[in-house]
Amino acid sequence: MSTFSGLSTALSSLTAQRQALDVTGQNIANANTVGYTRQRVDMQSINATTVASMFSTPMGSGEGVNVVDIARLGDQFLDARLRTQTSLSSYHNSTATTLDRLESVVNEPGGTGLSTGLQQFWAAWEDVANSPEAPATRTALLGKAGAVVNQISDTYRSFESQWEQARTEADAMVSQVNSAARAVADLNQQIRGVLVSGGSANELMDKRSELITQLSSLVGATSRPQEDGTVSVLVAGNPLVSGDRINEITVQGSYVMTGALAEPPSATDTVRLSWASNGTALVLDGGALAGTMTSLQPSSLGGPIALAVKAINDLATQVATAVNTVHTTGTTLAAPPADTGVAFFSFTAGMPPATGLKVAITDPTMVAAGNGTSGAWDGSIADQISQLHEGVGSPDQSWRSFIVDLGVTSEAAQRRAAVSEVTRATAENLQRSNASVDLDEEMTNILAYQRAYQGAARVLTAVDEMLDTLINRTGLVGR
Repeated sequence: MSTFSGLSTALSSLTAQRQALDVTGQNIANANTVGYTRQRVDMQSINATTVASMFSTPMGSGEGVNVVDIARLGDQFLDARLRTQTSLSSYHNSTATTLDRLESVVNEPGGTGLSTGLQQFWAAWEDVANSPEAPATRTALLGKAGAVVNQISDTYRSFESQWEQARTEADAMVSQVNSAARAVADLNQQIRGVLVSGGSANELMDKRSELITQLSSLVGATSRPQEDGTVSVLVAGNPLVSGDRINEITVQGSYVMTGALAEPPSATDTVRLSWASNGTALVLDGGALAGTMTSLQPSSLGGPIALAVKAINDLATQVATAVNTVHTTGTTLAAPPADTGVAFFSFTAGMPPATGLKVAITDPTMVAAGNGTSGAWDGSIADQISQLHEGVGSPDQSWRSFIVDLGVTSEAAQRRAAVSEVTRATAENLQRSNASVDLDEEMTNILAYQRAYQGAARVLTAVDEMLDTLINRTGLVGR
């Protein structure tokens, strides 16, 4: 072993401890950086050089220390668990949000809800039955009927507005997914280049990990690490990102609810996801986009908005059919000859029932309150109509059934969303407890590396003093 080998041994320690201090400083600097994963320097001793020969020195003590890696202390299993729970939580939250918006639209039970409007409408018929001779009761009836028609139409328009909002959100989410996928592909390329050159790409990996978690929130994405340091990102079992290549997704379908849900027209253009490269349908199994796509589906596929639209259309049809069936059997107060067979409600052709419903008469004398055989002021027909809200299959009961189903479904969705969020938060805490910077630990490491650096410097000084004695104070050469 060379007399000067102690210098290289001490130098290797100085270099390694300084690099370890630099990494510790990086950890402390990013203690509050979202998505940062703590790092550690992996050191390895350098073996003593041995040569098989007669004068070899097999009892060498080694030649110092070397930094072999700057390890990123993330756990891929905790990361995968967090992404799985994030996917489920985002899906349930999206579904619960849709149902909560529907509840806010119907506003039931409440003094301004459609149920109250229907009750006032039937009560107006009862007033006509009690006072068929009073023009005021007939005029009030037409007013209540117009109010119910407007409420039904407004409720439909609110559902339509919610559907169009969800359609716009679907477009925005698809853009976010494709943008994040491109960013992951770019980071894959950069990371692969850095690793090939022997550098550290830990910070780039942190950014990539955050983007993959974002993709899991949007579309339930999962990741699969590759040997070259890149990751493949999968959506519904198919690659969204593979190395530096991406397979974009696209959303297609009508931007108008009637076109997507066949309200009319009969030829539907349902909203659907597909792979942009080949048009193959994409069915998501998690993420916020999956919940949004569910809300855009027709009622036959369980779309909550479509089910609400069907309920309001059915209500309009039931109210009009029930009232007209009885009203057409009555006789109006119009000038002789009195009219019979007059419809109280009518529909506008080519429009959904909820928006096409209208009051067919404007003259109070055209209200058929009696049957024409029991005197001019007979109110028997009005009395029959006033009782249409009672019994099985009545319009009011059908609407109440929808409201109850919506409330139960919404409550269940809110509960699932709350539970899944707790699970996601637990997974996030576990992931952060492993990956986040602990300042107490870093301060301890600073002391350890600092003392090691000071020790290596003392060794360097000792070797220097030894060499000074050997070179300058040994023997009397030249005298």
